[in-house]
Amino acid sequence: MNPIYDEMYQAYALVTGKSAATKEMTGTTREHYQAYHAWLGQQGQAKLDAKRAEADSIFHRVGITFAVYGDEAGKERLIPFDIVPRIIPTTEWRQLEAGLRQRVKALNLFVHDVYHEQKILRAGVIPKEQVLRNAQYRPEMQNIDVAGDIYSHISGVDIVRAGAGEFYVLEDNLRVPSGVSYMLQNRKMMMRLFPELFGKNKIAPVAHYPDMLLENLRGVSPRGIDNPTVVVLTPGQYNSAYYEHSFLAQQMGVELVEGQDMFVQDDMVYMRTTQGPQRVDVIYRRIDDDFLDPKYFRRDSILGVPGLLDAYRAGNVTLANAIGTGIADDKSIYPYVPDMIEFYLGEKPLLNNVPTYQCRKPDDLAYVLAHLAELVVKEVHGAGGYGMLVGPSASKAELATFRELLTKHPDNYIAQPTLALSTCPTFVEQGIAPRHIDLRPYVLSGKEITMVPGGLCRVALREGSLVVNSSQGGGTKDTWVLEA
Repeated sequence: MNPIYDEMYQAYALVTGKSAATKEMTGTTREHYQAYHAWLGQQGQAKLDAKRAEADSIFHRVGITFAVYGDEAGKERLIPFDIVPRIIPTTEWRQLEAGLRQRVKALNLFVHDVYHEQKILRAGVIPKEQVLRNAQYRPEMQNIDVAGDIYSHISGVDIVRAGAGEFYVLEDNLRVPSGVSYMLQNRKMMMRLFPELFGKNKIAPVAHYPDMLLENLRGVSPRGIDNPTVVVLTPGQYNSAYYEHSFLAQQMGVELVEGQDMFVQDDMVYMRTTQGPQRVDVIYRRIDDDFLDPKYFRRDSILGVPGLLDAYRAGNVTLANAIGTGIADDKSIYPYVPDMIEFYLGEKPLLNNVPTYQCRKPDDLAYVLAHLAELVVKEVHGAGGYGMLVGPSASKAELATFRELLTKHPDNYIAQPTLALSTCPTFVEQGIAPRHIDLRPYVLSGKEITMVPGGLCRVALREGSLVVNSSQGGGTKDTWVLEA
């Protein structure tokens, strides 16, 4: 069996001209992988094949699926699950955890500032037009005070390793970050398939995430009562992440509702029940801003609750995450996050941003057009791996298409050097082989900022691919943070 590669050879570097992605595999095993490496070397190929088949069968039976819009509409897929975990030593996790706390704290301060004093705009740290003319800016939220001044209660921050092993933030997800159910189910699956590994290794638990989430949501109730009513608001069973919505509601022991299950009266939100209306205090919403309230946003929406913004403005309900939070995770705002940290906290960023070209700037656009085949181009409002060009692997036709798009609509795009994600051993058809990965830890903001150790590890299963999104053929792994 192939050796465990140096997480392998632990990181390809940022490509800034000449590619560093040709570095040979060292064949060495990092210290925190050694116990697992020894165990894996004792397993036969037939056993691993059987375990992978068992995992697929269980995921099918339980219904752990997602949908891809526009692809055989209505057909659901399994996210491929890799039985080889990603392992992180406790020292690295502590470093990452500190950086995540710092970043999410600054992002929450930024959103509050945007909808109140706008100090950072008046100081010229971020161009005013970049925020106030942004599609994610919601003028309806101006001067609205939210519970605890918290806007992003649940943040999913995408992290990769590069260079000498330093962490880079690829993007911040603050609107309706998804995927945490797969983190939880991946751990359950590994414990079921390989219980002996959890007896031999000190692996930090993640199963308490729903309890932490519920505690955070209860802590931001506008009424300050001991047992506020919390609900999960879903667009319905045809949404691509419906499994996660129902799973989290069940795990927290709260109601899963659709917009039609609630109504607003006297600026208060009520849920229809068999015992009559019940007041709702906190809504964990999994619906985009545009569809939340047809009275103020998209008039044709049948997913939201008419008058919900009125109740929110009156301070009678908490929305997690807040309306308008998307202004902080728009890719055109991403380059300014290090400046936010220094502006609001007076600290140097603990986590690096990827160097970014803002195509709205003429000099940056000229560079991007001249080096298109070397760069990754992203649509500022894109998600899920859509609206993106990976220059080194793009066809001539794809390059030509993006060149035209960039020329016509430069404000819609940013570009970055080809960031070759670090690799991790992955069980593929050919055996154990390195595949590129990222990590999405979930950061909860309430009375305190908390998170479970680890996150959702996504893996690009196609050899050489840098795109880990499930909609683009990526899979997932369990993430182990080793306790000291």
